[in-house]
Amino acid sequence: MIRLNFIVEGQTEQLFVHEVLKNHLSMFKVYPYVRRVETGRNKGIIYRGGMTGYLKAKKDITNWMKEDKDPHARFTTMFDLYALPSTFPKFDESKKISNPYKRVETLEYAFQEDIKEKRFIPYVQLHEFEALLLSAPDIFTYAFPEFTSQISRLKEMTKLFTTPEHINDKNETAPSKRIIKEIPEYADLKTTAGPLIAKHIGLKVMREKCLHFNQWVNKLERLDNK
Repeated sequence: MIRLNFIVEGQTEQLFVHEVLKNHLSMFKVYPYVRRVETGRNKGIIYRGGMTGYLKAKKDITNWMKEDKDPHARFTTMFDLYALPSTFPKFDESKKISNPYKRVETLEYAFQEDIKEKRFIPYVQLHEFEALLLSAPDIFTYAFPEFTSQISRLKEMTKLFTTPEHINDKNETAPSKRIIKEIPEYADLKTTAGPLIAKHIGLKVMREKCLHFNQWVNKLERLDNK
């Protein structure tokens, strides 16, 4: 039995772990616990949510590792490549890599080397959480039934890319920005609509369409076998 501690970027990812990954991983005797990354402290109050800087995230991860020294515990992350802090290890070097899979591989390897903990499984999402939702744009109708024509445009847009993970990370063209352009309401409802849509899509489809995400889930499924 493995306790898997997730450090995630925001509430959307936190709910995704709870509502989508948790039940699936429990079938492999891997039991997730999840919290948002720490962003600051004030008068004893801890603020969480949002990747404001790499060093804060690193400190939060390593502090949790000190709190949970169980050799059977594991730690993983779910941070977006989009808007990743420039202080992230090998960030500048990775920007020169055009292949998104090679780029994220470079970042995750550097992340692993910087944390220096064998219980750590780094994961950086290509290019952000919403790429998973674009693996089946039709499912947006569950949350936004009045946006049929806009959802059709999202579906056509995804056909321009090899996979949803190839949809890039520029300010105007990142997955979430493309969704908000068609469905402005998503901006305010993403923390509830995102996990809802993901749940309806299902892990099977997301894994078929998103190679890097699938590789990560494969690793998590095998943790109890090691």
